Amino acid sequence: MGAVLSSIRSILSYLFGASAAGEVLESDGQSGVTAFHSSARWQLHFNAIKNTNQLMVIDFAASWCGPCKHMEPAVHAMAAKFTDVQFAKIDVDELPDVAQEFGVQAMPTFVLVKKGNEVDRVVGAQKEELQRKIEKHRPR
Repeated sequence: MGAVLSSIRSILSYLFGASAAGEVLESDGQSGVTAFHSSARWQLHFNAIKNTNQLMVIDFAASWCGPCKHMEPAVHAMAAKFTDVQFAKIDVDELPDVAQEFGVQAMPTFVLVKKGNEVDRVVGAQKEELQRKIEKHRPR
C-alpha cells in the first residue's frame, strides 16, 4: 500500500504542486484508514487503484451519525488486521457527489470495490457481516 500512496503523492505533486500531495490523504497512521475531503482527489485515488486486484472498502459515513461512530473502532481494527486491503472513508456531507455515484442511501454504508467495480456492500452497523465480506473478497 505504501508504494501506491507514494505514487499517488508523486502524481498529485506533479499535477497540483508539492503542498497538494500532503493535503490529499488524512490517514490515522495506525490502522490505514484514509479519509478524503475532495472529490477530485478521491477520483485520482480511485482511478489509481481500480487497475489493481486490491480490495478497497469505502466507508460512507457522516459526523453526526451514531451508528457510524459506533463502527469506527471496528473499521480501524479491520484496517489494521487486513493490511492487504485499502480502507477509504468518505463523509457524505463533504462529498455528496461521491456518495451519489455509489448509490448511498443510508449510513453507514460500506462498499467493497475490486478493479473499479462494486463486489459487495454492507448497509448499517454490522461488524461481523463486514468482516465476513472482506475475508470473502480479499486477494488470496
